[in-house]
Amino acid sequence: MAVRTAKQVGSVRPGKARLRTVAWALLGLALLALSAAPGIPVPERIADEKAFLAARPCGGEEAARGTADCVRTIRGTAVSAEHVKRGKATVFRVRLRAPVPAPADRPLHLDSYGELSELIKPGDEVEVTTWRNVQVAVSHDGISETLPGLPDEKATMLAGLTLAGVWAAILAFIAAFGSARRARRSATGRPFAPRVPFGPMKCVGVVAAPLAAAFFSGLVWDAWTAVVMTVTLWALIALPATIAALRWDHDPPAVRRPGVPR
Repeated sequence: MAVRTAKQVGSVRPGKARLRTVAWALLGLALLALSAAPGIPVPERIADEKAFLAARPCGGEEAARGTADCVRTIRGTAVSAEHVKRGKATVFRVRLRAPVPAPADRPLHLDSYGELSELIKPGDEVEVTTWRNVQVAVSHDGISETLPGLPDEKATMLAGLTLAGVWAAILAFIAAFGSARRARRSATGRPFAPRVPFGPMKCVGVVAAPLAAAFFSGLVWDAWTAVVMTVTLWALIALPATIAALRWDHDPPAVRRPGVPR
């Protein structure tokens, strides 16, 4: 087996490696600061989630106010019902004939492939379930569809975004450690393994893993339990992945220079 030289294994100018070290460290600090932003409103979203899950049907006076912590049912007549583009997705948009109380006066965006997309036609009576200023569900002819973006979905997704930032910051600090290590080894003439590029698919994993954990936890648990389980499930993925990242700059066993200590 041929013995690889230090030049074959990798070489880098110490000054350039130190500059990379500082850049990665600063990026890690910036990512940590950014990751705090989606985490700050989590307690408020948890309070909203608890209030939403504990809400009961409104009485007469509460229904009139419209912003009380109770669930209202608003009846209206569909003036239009059509499939439209919303961003890159297609939704089934229903508009109710005015006047109807808020938030039912806003367009209702239903699943383009849901049952209601086949049932609701202009002129049909539609029931909209609302809480505070949130559209919760739409019903027609005994068929109901829950709308996305409910208060019980937001806390875990914010936690997932926070974890995505934290994980990216950890990997930036790992890159800073690797750059500093390469600078030290290059300055003393010792070999080192080339850095493994952090490609696009790995970047997708950093973002997708915490968001997938948040989505799953939001389906199974409520409130703080869901947030804690989001962190737990993410850690089960992130910990081994981060340990693997730490080995990106390990010494290859075949590399050995006579007279140079390890």
